[in-house]
Amino acid sequence: MMDVVTWLQQRLDALLPFVQIAVIIAVAIGLQRLARQLIGRAVKRYGLPEELLIGSQRLSGFIIYLIAGLACLERLGASMAMIWAAFTGFAAVAAVAFFAAWSVLSNIFCTVLIFITRPFRIYDYIEVLEGGDKPGLRGRVIDINLIYSTLEEMGTGTLLQIPNNMFFQRTLRRWRRGTLPPPPPPPPPPTGDESSA
Repeated sequence: MMDVVTWLQQRLDALLPFVQIAVIIAVAIGLQRLARQLIGRAVKRYGLPEELLIGSQRLSGFIIYLIAGLACLERLGASMAMIWAAFTGFAAVAAVAFFAAWSVLSNIFCTVLIFITRPFRIYDYIEVLEGGDKPGLRGRVIDINLIYSTLEEMGTGTLLQIPNNMFFQRTLRRWRRGTLPPPPPPPPPPTGDESSA
């Protein structure tokens, strides 16, 4: 009888960390849903821009899941000193990589400028013009993140990801939310050289 109790105790001791991890993950998912609802209500109640809603939801999710991940690693036996050493080593490598890639830093800085100067907002229709007379990339803004802004082309539904620094190098045409832009002009007819080829 004592062997069975010892065997059961060993099995329960082995399963306990996995049960704790499952509880941590469930609590993290619940907290993330609660945070999304609270942030959504605050944005609606105070009339804050939708960009703030998306950014706040992403930040809260990152923080909640980071803490949950650290708690899970601790349940598996990783010490906080080891986790901190791994994190600082990764952060140092990431910092070197970011400073090596100036275009990434440029896009991040331009993202901050987009949120401050607000040349367009989410759900606005925009067109990035190549020149003053040539049609360019056109669509409805559906997302703005640290590197890219995502446009959804009218008609096709194709998603275009445009680097954020591009908006400060080109002319931008904007139609506010709720206003549809006119259809793009038709392509020029082929010249005589192209038709004979």
